[in-house]
Amino acid sequence: MPTPPRDLKPEYRFDYSTAKPNRFADRLGPQPVVVRLAPDVAEVFQDADTVNAVLRSIAKPLPAARKP
Repeated sequence: MPTPPRDLKPEYRFDYSTAKPNRFADRLGPQPVVVRLAPDVAEVFQDADTVNAVLRSIAKPLPAARKP
């Protein structure tokens, strides 16, 4: 195991009261939701687009979920 650089401290204390919002955060856009598929289910689908197409076809007739 490599030894850490000598200028690293074992612990750092940050003053979060002086923190500023990330000015680049709005550029990221909405983050995707990650769903883990069971291995046997994942074998059926070629890629994320195929999974999304199937889920959309199932979800279409369902009533729309309301966001809080």
